[in-house]
Amino acid sequence: MPHVCPAWLGPLLLLNPLRRLMEKPGKMFHGLIEEGMIVLEPGCGMGYFTLPIARMVGPRGRVVAVDIQPKMISGLTRRAKKAGLLDRLDIRLATEEGMGLSDLNSVADLALAVHVVHEVTDQASFFKEVLDVLKPNGKLFVLEPFFHVSRKNMEQSISLAKEIGFKTLAQRTEMGGRSALLVKS
Repeated sequence: MPHVCPAWLGPLLLLNPLRRLMEKPGKMFHGLIEEGMIVLEPGCGMGYFTLPIARMVGPRGRVVAVDIQPKMISGLTRRAKKAGLLDRLDIRLATEEGMGLSDLNSVADLALAVHVVHEVTDQASFFKEVLDVLKPNGKLFVLEPFFHVSRKNMEQSISLAKEIGFKTLAQRTEMGGRSALLVKS
């Protein structure tokens, strides 16, 4: 059953410095993100990954950061402003109907769905919206945690993404979760 991480957990869990022991954004996304890229990050929360991604894409790149919770968005905005990275972000508030990305057709090089897909009620619509935002041959990196998502559920999500129009490039087990790298076919 989909659920959303409550905003009050953001500072306690999502931004906890101990998280860096297991999830190091620079290492996780090494080889995926290049300077000048446009990266979509659905479910950005308060920006644990968003700010490092903004540094990686550099001043010519852009991160489209989307979350459904206003408190997460305000936390991200505050942190990005403090870090001097706000000008590299396109921050959007999603709704139950979608991420509101219809103005971004075929513009993103990469989408990063980290600990997000299991929180989405309508995964088919989610994958379709991501597919529409990606350029031809754009990539989608999905990472789901062991403690929330079984192998079977991960396989079902990836199978659905393939039905929508993605092709699998790689799947693997990482520390703390399962990942898949998909490409818009």
